[in-house]
Amino acid sequence: MKIERVDIVVTELAGRVRRTMSSGSYDTGPEGSPMGKPVLVRIHAEGVTGYGQVRPTAPGHFVPDTVHSVVAAVRDIYAPYLIGKDIFDIDAIWADFDLLLPFNSNARAAVDFALHDAMGKAVGLPVHKLIGGLCQSRIPLEWSVSLADDVGKMVADAERAVHEFGIRVVCLKAGGRGGWREDVRNFAAVREAVGPDVVIGVDPNTGWQVNETIQAMAALAPLDLGYVEQPVGRRDIEGLARVRAAAAGVPVMADESLFTIRDAYELARAEAVDVLCIKLYKTGGIHQAKRIAAIAEAGHLRLNIGGLAVQSQLEAAAGAHFCASLPERHVMPGAEFIFGLGVAGADPLVGESDFTISDGKVDVPTGPGLGITIDEDAVAARTIVSETVSRA
Repeated sequence: MKIERVDIVVTELAGRVRRTMSSGSYDTGPEGSPMGKPVLVRIHAEGVTGYGQVRPTAPGHFVPDTVHSVVAAVRDIYAPYLIGKDIFDIDAIWADFDLLLPFNSNARAAVDFALHDAMGKAVGLPVHKLIGGLCQSRIPLEWSVSLADDVGKMVADAERAVHEFGIRVVCLKAGGRGGWREDVRNFAAVREAVGPDVVIGVDPNTGWQVNETIQAMAALAPLDLGYVEQPVGRRDIEGLARVRAAAAGVPVMADESLFTIRDAYELARAEAVDVLCIKLYKTGGIHQAKRIAAIAEAGHLRLNIGGLAVQSQLEAAAGAHFCASLPERHVMPGAEFIFGLGVAGADPLVGESDFTISDGKVDVPTGPGLGITIDEDAVAARTIVSETVSRA
């Protein structure tokens, strides 16, 4: 099925969202400004329309893509190339993208999601059936707690996750100005509030040094630390390996260190971590993520499916389909795309939907493609920027 037209649309969100971590803050921005807003890609191919959406987190986060760079990359490079290509030729498309404009993971993820959505709709199957089939239909969710100067706010956020949504996995941001000892105090307060049956991890987002990480993990051990995510610098693979050697069995996870297939290979070869955090906006979408999953399996590593997907059911659905295609034993501790499921505001482009949280879990969509129905009237009403690329 040949691609005839590609649309790139920046849309307004339902409300402003701000979060803080050691590597900086990110913000969905004021109303009317494109910065911090999601980019929607439509791929039209012989009567089928595939949708993909990504909200770039830069500026203020470790992924460099911005709204403007995503729009430009799709409009000027990827979309013109795609015109006339077959939606099913994704290996060839990705190989050529590597030559035309490498990296640019957010732009490639939006295109990847739209291609998978179009492929699924073309054959009448959900995306997970195209990428390995259904391994788990109900996916446990993880809740990420933003850093705050007032620990009470962190406690309240964690309690909301547990009591309102039934979440059993909570990850506390760490690495703030107060140092690792304050992070330990924050952890203790949350543990006391939510009790012993909730898995609690800690994510300094590269905010700790190796020696601080080892000290912090020792202090957190009596509080039942579930895992530690990317405590040290993204290029410090040796440091991650030192942390893992001292971790006494507590899983160590790579996030900022993992973007590409090569990154996955280097982490596995160095035996630096126990878990790879795959965020589809970092890997460039589902296609590359499946390759990283194969490296993880070969290296006896588990996977964490991350990604905030703020107010985007499309982005959350992409994560759900990818997660559903993985054996449960390969995944821990829970998927992080929960912020696309209404907890940070409803998706303004989607009407009534059964893609909702129940008892801390979500059912993978079963409709064709990503299984999400976009309201085009809502898209038109919320459009900030719109570009179209078609055959001349």
